[in-house]
Amino acid sequence: MKRLPRRVKGALEKARDSALLAVEVYNKPAVKFKSGGYICLMVIAWTALFHAIFFGRKIKPYRRKPNGRFERVDGDLKYWELDQCLREYFGADTGNPVRKNLEFFIPLRNRIEHRSMPELDASIFGECQAMLLNFDEMMEKEFDTQYCLRESLSFSLQLFPSADSLVDAVKRNPTAKPVVDFIQQYRSTISPEALASGKYSFKAFLIQVANHKSEQALPIQFVHYEKLSDEEKRHLSHLVAMIKFKEVPVANPDIIRPGEVVKKVQHGLGNPKTGRNGRQVDKFNLDTHCRCWRKYKVRPPRGAANPHETNWKYCIYDRMHDDYGYTQAWVDFLIKTLSDPAEFDALYAPARPLPVTELPAFAVAPAPELPNGNSAAL
Repeated sequence: MKRLPRRVKGALEKARDSALLAVEVYNKPAVKFKSGGYICLMVIAWTALFHAIFFGRKIKPYRRKPNGRFERVDGDLKYWELDQCLREYFGADTGNPVRKNLEFFIPLRNRIEHRSMPELDASIFGECQAMLLNFDEMMEKEFDTQYCLRESLSFSLQLFPSADSLVDAVKRNPTAKPVVDFIQQYRSTISPEALASGKYSFKAFLIQVANHKSEQALPIQFVHYEKLSDEEKRHLSHLVAMIKFKEVPVANPDIIRPGEVVKKVQHGLGNPKTGRNGRQVDKFNLDTHCRCWRKYKVRPPRGAANPHETNWKYCIYDRMHDDYGYTQAWVDFLIKTLSDPAEFDALYAPARPLPVTELPAFAVAPAPELPNGNSAAL
């Protein structure tokens, strides 16, 4: 393999080190922040890998301002983040299972990097494993096997509850509900082909070898699902159907449309508001609702670069329909908050003019005195 340019090699070493650290964190028995630490480090690893690929293709992965100049933060060039790397690398191939796997982790990373949710580890293990396998395959595809991880890693023993579901995770930890809602919603938007692919979520079976001739043989055998024949897949599918609980994702569970939010809040606030002409009008309407999500910052405005960056306790972004839904917690918050007349009126208060501040004392000085006793004009 020919010698790599300095920037390419530096990005590759960063990608490889970050991925190894991610696996080390995940496989430590005493660590409860397994998925959170793993996902954060693997997002860094994937981002660095894409930067290496772009540098190798003579593409500068830096963000640009509207005037075409490179954007800087504290004097340093601002690199493309993972979501932009995906758009540049995969282009119009939006259904690629590798891409869908990584797009699953970008908003999930933002939600769990500041909290520990070990209850979810078993539920997202397949996506986590696929994220690592895809990383090594991409490394081999773009840079041969020199930087691959496969020679440095071995199987890790895990003790996951066998019958746990996302519903069980929420029962044990109610604060996990926004994250669980996202996982269910995201999986429901993926095509059946991508969802079934091992590139999106790793699938393997552990088969007990009961009557092996050698006493030194391992008691289990790892079987990669995608390497099985069609007949073997059909046989295993019947077996798995008998023993595996399948959680079927439902799109937008318990998500409320804006119009329904308005009706619920109107009912909760009670009496209508009296208009200027003395007629009664709805105290809370769609315009009021728009003012509320802007004031309380539960979602970005229409056309924002990152529409998924919402307060998930109150608002969920629907990628498929490019719109927003709201939760019952948002309705309850509005009813409680806007029951205070002052808080409601503040939504319609005109913007206050900026106060005119007095000049600081050091800005005012007496005019210098001329030799003839007069003062010079400043």
